[in-house]
Amino acid sequence: MIETTKDILWLVISFCILWLTIFICWVIYYFAMILREGKRAVVDVRKKIELVEGLIKAAKEKLEKTSSYVRLMVDSIETALHFLKARKEEEGHKKRK
Repeated sequence: MIETTKDILWLVISFCILWLTIFICWVIYYFAMILREGKRAVVDVRKKIELVEGLIKAAKEKLEKTSSYVRLMVDSIETALHFLKARKEEEGHKKRK
């Protein structure tokens, strides 16, 4: 089987190629795991951003609805105050006469 030094050289080269192949496969595996974890992190960040965006959108809608109701209430109170003021002025004029 091993007859010359050339055979030993080929045996050592094949052994080195085997270990190099194992090392490269190990590196590729860990690189793939790192990319997988990175993808999971990106997906988690996207979900959280979507949740925050939904929260902001809901708050904006509630604020818009509330502001329209507040404006309606302010107009109603203003009208009622004008009515009461006019009524007091009429009562004041009636009492003076």
